[in-house]
Amino acid sequence: MSLTAIALLMVLAVIIFFFLGHPLAFVLGGVGTIFGFFMLGPGFFATFMDRIFVGIMSNFTYVAIALFIFMGNLLTLSGIADRLFESLRYFIGSIRGGLGIAVLAVCIVLAASIGIVGASVVTVGLLTGPMLLRYGYQKELAMGIVAAGGTLGIMIPPSIMLLVMGDNAGLPITHVLAAAVVPGFFIGVLYMLYVRVRCGLHPELGPPIPADEMAMMSFGDRLMDFVIYSLLPLALIIGVIAAIFFGYASPTQAAGLGATVAFILVLMYRRFTWQNFLATLYQTAKASTMVMIIMVGASCFTGIFLGMGGGKAVVETLTSIGLGKWGLFFIMMISLVILGCFVDWVGLIFLTFPIFLPIARLMGFDMVWFVIMMAMYLQISFLIPPFGYALFYLAGMKIEGIRWGHIYRGVLPFLIIQIIGVLIFTSFPQLVLFVPMILYG
Repeated sequence: MSLTAIALLMVLAVIIFFFLGHPLAFVLGGVGTIFGFFMLGPGFFATFMDRIFVGIMSNFTYVAIALFIFMGNLLTLSGIADRLFESLRYFIGSIRGGLGIAVLAVCIVLAASIGIVGASVVTVGLLTGPMLLRYGYQKELAMGIVAAGGTLGIMIPPSIMLLVMGDNAGLPITHVLAAAVVPGFFIGVLYMLYVRVRCGLHPELGPPIPADEMAMMSFGDRLMDFVIYSLLPLALIIGVIAAIFFGYASPTQAAGLGATVAFILVLMYRRFTWQNFLATLYQTAKASTMVMIIMVGASCFTGIFLGMGGGKAVVETLTSIGLGKWGLFFIMMISLVILGCFVDWVGLIFLTFPIFLPIARLMGFDMVWFVIMMAMYLQISFLIPPFGYALFYLAGMKIEGIRWGHIYRGVLPFLIIQIIGVLIFTSFPQLVLFVPMILYG
């Protein structure tokens, strides 16, 4: 049997078992084990274990995953996120669309610390979704704001996904995180501008907070709340990013420092309770275990897939089609968007990187730019109806009065904004590479 046929069989087996409803980690690990045993013999178990202990368990960078998740959970479960939204709500809620802009600002801060789309969408949705509706926001606009804001987590440093992508691509993680700054914040600002302009033209879609409610708190109190509950968490995120960018700490060290400072903020705001702290530890362990077990299963699959020459066969097949550099680029990106609707990003990185990265190097793409573009196209997949992950998370919260139609119609304008941003950064790679060039030459 040819290597190409074996590769296709492995991929087909993964698709079949995944759509039968089995967890992705066990599908990848199981398919890798079956093909490894019958194609390579019992000796493949040694290779499998070596990949797990050397490639994953001994990788100090992956410690940052648990620490960043812990930092985000501290900010969320302690109630700091609630006060962050409250302070922004009173500070800019008096303008049309101000409440929606406040939600997106909270999304940027939480996304940078949580870094997992599902957790970010659920957290922001439960916190802000009902409030947007209560203040008269159009259902479609409210759901679009929550869903789109939640997806910002994968593009705002220190994104957990970018850490994994940079490490698996063999690139300096600082360069990858720095390259995500302009695209991540650019998309976030475009979201805010869209909400402000649309609500400015149609005030009934996003009315301001009533004047009598704003009068209940003086400007001085609003300003003090903004400084205490908005600037301090923001300073935490900026401090973590700066420590990584300027070489004062590795991503793992910066994550540990960030988690420590987040815990100090919890104590300072007098929000510490043993119940919240134990819940934070549980949620951190749950999310970290999910990421790591998918890594183990995907590592087994890709180890067997590459070991039998499947990756090389696929690369040779794609490059022989004759589509040219940009034809192959868009085929890879479109396939990534489609796969991203069904496969978790952790497994998708381990599945696609061994195939896509050699092609990108062969075509002469800058690898830092290419990885960031993969992240941006993945971000699109989270919002594409009817299969986007963010849409299912939002629908699963069962917000009163919200139907699937409200969610689908609401995300379309934000999806268009994402596509426009992707096309801009695809056409002008120097915009992505600007920050890394400034910082590292």
